[in-house]
Amino acid sequence: MPPEPEDWAQLEEKARSTFWGTLGCEVEYVESEKAAVRLECTERHLNMGGIVHGGVLASLLDNTMGLALMVTFPGEMIVTAQLNIHYLAPSQGGELRCEASMVHRSRRTATMEGHIYGRDGELLAWASGAFRAVGTPG
Repeated sequence: MPPEPEDWAQLEEKARSTFWGTLGCEVEYVESEKAAVRLECTERHLNMGGIVHGGVLASLLDNTMGLALMVTFPGEMIVTAQLNIHYLAPSQGGELRCEASMVHRSRRTATMEGHIYGRDGELLAWASGAFRAVGTPG
């Protein structure tokens, strides 16, 4: 069951002071086992070659997959155990959209996949990730 709206407000407020806020992610939707996040890429997201930095794309994928798992494993601390990324096309910035969905789940682990699309709908990157529930946040 997704968090109540007031819980999301608190979560989003807390996220603004973390790397999520530094990156500039915005939740489009989140449900059990899936989520979508937008990111408006500006000059600060680019590498010296003028394209969106691969680390930005990796973070967007990891954040989106992790967000879906926060709802899937309520009350649990979720950590990334493995992240595999395939960079398919460069982007000069603008709005990116990341979608994540579950591939497999066990009691304490989940395998996710994520896709990043550019403003024209072009697939820029796809990833798979393994995640583990390690207990309650402290």
